[in-house]
Amino acid sequence: MAHGNKGFGDMLRSTPVSGDAVGIRRPPVAGVLASRENALAALSAGTKVNRVHELIDPARCTIWDGHNRDYAALSQEACSDLIESFQAQGKQEVPAIVRRVKGRADIDFEVICGARRHWTVSWMRTHDYADFKFLVEIRELTDEEAFRVADIENRHRRDISDFERASDYLRAIDRYYDGNQQRMVDRLRVSKSWLSRYLELARLPGEVVSAFGSSQTIGIKHAAQLAPSLKNDKTREAIIAEAMIVSEEQHRLQAGCQSILKPAVVVRRLLSKAKPATRRPEKSKVTEILAPNGRVILKTEKVRGGGFRIDVLSKTGASRVEYLKALEEFFGKLPAEAPLG
Repeated sequence: MAHGNKGFGDMLRSTPVSGDAVGIRRPPVAGVLASRENALAALSAGTKVNRVHELIDPARCTIWDGHNRDYAALSQEACSDLIESFQAQGKQEVPAIVRRVKGRADIDFEVICGARRHWTVSWMRTHDYADFKFLVEIRELTDEEAFRVADIENRHRRDISDFERASDYLRAIDRYYDGNQQRMVDRLRVSKSWLSRYLELARLPGEVVSAFGSSQTIGIKHAAQLAPSLKNDKTREAIIAEAMIVSEEQHRLQAGCQSILKPAVVVRRLLSKAKPATRRPEKSKVTEILAPNGRVILKTEKVRGGGFRIDVLSKTGASRVEYLKALEEFFGKLPAEAPLG
């Protein structure tokens, strides 16, 4: 040792020797402590966002009025997959996204994404799982941010109908983007034609939507088929009139617990009224004049414009006199002032 026994003793007592800064060696940080230190470092550097998850009573939540799902349409059947999953796991695995509500004593949060999860937890608490909690992720979001978060989460979900999604877009374009479709396209990062198809669906007349029996069955392809005829005033009236008739049929079928008409059938019914009625051409009347031997020698037919066409058949065995008599017979049957051309 450079400082002998004295220096060694000072090092043990963690007292640095003059001129030399000797520190205590520490073992490397590992395990849980290391992961926590790494997480804190990531948060400090801004490369990680800390999300707060809580287990709460679903009764302390309300569904955000900008939510894109029809909460009233949810049922045990519609949420059966979640019910089975929650029962099997004993918990909710994926948190719903919520934001805090201020100024209400009875409500703490608004559900931005996760209406089906909220409905399912609420259902379970009344069906033998009274202590089941609603797992939520709390965020601070503006209305426009909340709309985009919900859209991103639900855009490819099959359990949201085209009409629910379309209605959400139509509401959002005025509420958040001042009716400017291009602004909305830029924010959602979708094509203008893609968004237009959904807006077209949302703008269908209520009578037409009702004709499908359920808004859950009508899709953007059906709206695309109907849209051209609905843009014409005359055919629009005809389609809406037929839609009201079809809607009554659907109600009768539902009341009788029968299957409702399929969307393709409804579209065909509505479009059939949009086509102009075509007049069937009058069947032409051919008159035949016979020779004494019983063979046809003349055929006459009324043609467009008020005239007649006379076909003189050859190789009948009739004489010239018989042909002339046949013509005389034909003209003799005409009214005195019948137009001949």
